[in-house]
Amino acid sequence: MTDFSTDLPAQVTRTAVKATYVDPAVLHSAMVKIFRRLMGFLFLMFFVENLERMNMGFSGPAMVRDLGLTSAQFGFAMTLFYLAYTACGIPANLMLERVGARRWIGGSMIVLGLGFTTALFVVPKASSIYAVRLLTGAVEAGIMPGILLYMTHWFPAAYRARATALLLIAIPITAMIGSALSGYILRLDGVWNLQGWQWLLMLSRIPALIVGLLILVKLLDSPLQAKWLTFAEKRTLADVLDAEHQIADLQGMRVSFWKEIFSPTVIRYALTYFFLINSLVMLTIWAPLLVHGFAGIGSGHVAVGLLAAIPQFAAVVMMVIVGEFSDRLQERRWHLLVPMLIAALGWLLTAYGGDALIRLAGLCLACGGVYAAIAIFWTTPDYALSRRARAVGIAAISTFGNMALILNPWMVGKLHDLTGSFATGSVFSAILLVAAAVLVLRLPISSKTLGQIRAI
Repeated sequence: MTDFSTDLPAQVTRTAVKATYVDPAVLHSAMVKIFRRLMGFLFLMFFVENLERMNMGFSGPAMVRDLGLTSAQFGFAMTLFYLAYTACGIPANLMLERVGARRWIGGSMIVLGLGFTTALFVVPKASSIYAVRLLTGAVEAGIMPGILLYMTHWFPAAYRARATALLLIAIPITAMIGSALSGYILRLDGVWNLQGWQWLLMLSRIPALIVGLLILVKLLDSPLQAKWLTFAEKRTLADVLDAEHQIADLQGMRVSFWKEIFSPTVIRYALTYFFLINSLVMLTIWAPLLVHGFAGIGSGHVAVGLLAAIPQFAAVVMMVIVGEFSDRLQERRWHLLVPMLIAALGWLLTAYGGDALIRLAGLCLACGGVYAAIAIFWTTPDYALSRRARAVGIAAISTFGNMALILNPWMVGKLHDLTGSFATGSVFSAILLVAAAVLVLRLPISSKTLGQIRAI
């Protein structure tokens, strides 16, 4: 039996937290069921959302050619997507809390899926592309933050790292699978009088429509609605989640809602995530060019594509391993900080490794470290926020971090123009990761998670 009150400050225990006793076997039984029934579905949702975004990049060159756009116009369309994505993050999470995850995320996925028709009717003008990407960014804004918020309703702290890692491996897996499929889909150019990029956009949106409909039918808003959990499992899970959040609720009551949202703690979380996302964008946008640079000018698209997939595979492996150890040891701070420093080292090796194999190994370390750090990162901020501020706080952190989606392409491109090399961009990413590691030392992450339940 686990007493949640034993590791809390005495004054908190007396005034706010009732002693909560939990049978670890019952909790473990509930979590086994939740992992089996929920994680695959959440992974599919995240995979489909990332697939649409990635395929827009692959369709870019053909779209620019067929619609008579300039590269600047296409780039501005992508910027509009991220501006809308950033601006709508907080309102989307507030709506999710109001109407429930099933209706909000399901509806967003359906609207995203219905957008497949835009590939058929888009007029060859920059303004039409601008409008489509702006609306798509607004629709997608609530999906990832919404899923992260939704997970706080189901997964106690002791199991959160593995769950988040299993969710976020959808990003590198999407990159690996989507890269291969996109090349084949683009070969459909001319079939049924449609361009290859039209096929790509349509076929990447249709899964979102199907998944959105499944969400409306299958997704549950809370464990209390799960008929496949016993009464004891529901009660135990509710007690654990409630006990874990009581300290944050007590701290939040001491200040106003907006002071909590703009507190130094939330600002540090937002800056840390911004620095992490900078490296994620670096990997997403510039990694193929980095690989092409050290693989050799004569390397073909297939060779570059296969080499670029290796760091993504390394990310999947490292995310699973770090998430597993973080949960088993019930430690977050160093499992977040060390992958950041590993990624920083990776960027330096990528920039100055000399030998192609060393530079590829550096890119693997950068990719694995960044993805592992992001997975652990999202296990921590919700316990620094009271329940009244959690939806806005998580969305605010995500929104600020996503500003790197706008900054990095411009900054790295500018550094490349000034120096003629991507090495400066890699060093820039390494510096930001070291800064993020310093910030992690100042975050209110205890040596053990609040639940104090030993993961099995």
